[in-house]
Amino acid sequence: MPTGATITAVSAPALFDGDTMLQDHCVLLQGERIHALLPVADCPVDVPLQSLGQGTLAPGFVDLQVNGGGDVMFNTHTHPAGLASMLAAHRSRGSTAILPTLLSDTRPVQEAAFAAVCAARAAGNAGILGIHFEGPWFNPEHRGAHRQDRLRRAEPADVDWLCGLEGGGVVMLTLAPERVPGALLQKLAESGVLVCAGHTQASFAQLSAAAGCGLRGITHLFNAMSQLRGREPGTVGAALALDGLWAGIIADGHHVHAAAIRLAARCKPPGKLILVSDAMATVGGSSAAFSLYDEEIRQVDGRLVNAEGVLAGSAIGLIDAVRYCQREVGLPLEECLRMASRYPAVAIGLGDTLGCLHPGYRADLVHFDDDLNVIHTWLAGEQQTHRQPPTSKRNDP
Repeated sequence: MPTGATITAVSAPALFDGDTMLQDHCVLLQGERIHALLPVADCPVDVPLQSLGQGTLAPGFVDLQVNGGGDVMFNTHTHPAGLASMLAAHRSRGSTAILPTLLSDTRPVQEAAFAAVCAARAAGNAGILGIHFEGPWFNPEHRGAHRQDRLRRAEPADVDWLCGLEGGGVVMLTLAPERVPGALLQKLAESGVLVCAGHTQASFAQLSAAAGCGLRGITHLFNAMSQLRGREPGTVGAALALDGLWAGIIADGHHVHAAAIRLAARCKPPGKLILVSDAMATVGGSSAAFSLYDEEIRQVDGRLVNAEGVLAGSAIGLIDAVRYCQREVGLPLEECLRMASRYPAVAIGLGDTLGCLHPGYRADLVHFDDDLNVIHTWLAGEQQTHRQPPTSKRNDP
């Protein structure tokens, strides 16, 4: 055995490594990294083995759109403690890594949010991958629950600020391409900002041109965007037709019909359809209501709505999206798991360290039962129990 951190092993009846569903295998963990995958029968006798009596081990989920959780909204809790609460809430739903998402807001709030992400990462919070700025360069016709007076047009000074951000990990930005000149979009992309389209009335031609300038993805496909029509395919048509773009989708049974998700899965190449939660404060929290822009948002029959009845994010975590896609959309469990782990990791350039249970990858895992309830998670090798299942352990040597 290599020197360094102690090697331990974990096994479950089923183990999904990001490629294949394996039976009677174990994953060997060494510190923050995965050391090896082996049949249980080949696990060295001097390695402590934790045998999980039921369920499946899989790569920890990677959620690229997390507005809140644990009774916290990022817009109003722009500090490391708020981020810790959000991550804790989403770990209980299987996500070991998240992009905290700031809804359209002022520059001071944006600066505070980015500072919080930098501080959290510097303090060792490995589950905070960076930041997702959702807005404020949106088309007002598709603002959804984003406050009108928080929307604005892109100015060169704003672009310069975004391009100069350092120390915060991944920087993702959702914008309306028709509201941002192509030269500015290209500058953002060339600086390393992951640019996505959302809350947009962009035509097929405008979206295609944006893709040529460095646009990488589509935020919550089908929602708050120009729809597919015969003579004008719009943003939805471009998202489905342009193979190079990935698309996030909210599989909560309220934002998108199961048949539309099925259609998107058939249209997009493998790896390009990604599950996101678009979660709000109620996920993992104790309250069915919260405040956004000083407006009360309430959970009614599983839907989060404002006073106008407009959908305002979701009340799910990624395990809920995986369950919905398997049971209602009819996708294979393996593909649902990839959509929640491997594919988002690749989309943000972290596919060589997250999203698979391969040697050298970070030891981020989720263990769930046959009903897709999260039991355990591991974040950088650190285990957390969310439910109490039957568990047995092989005696240490």
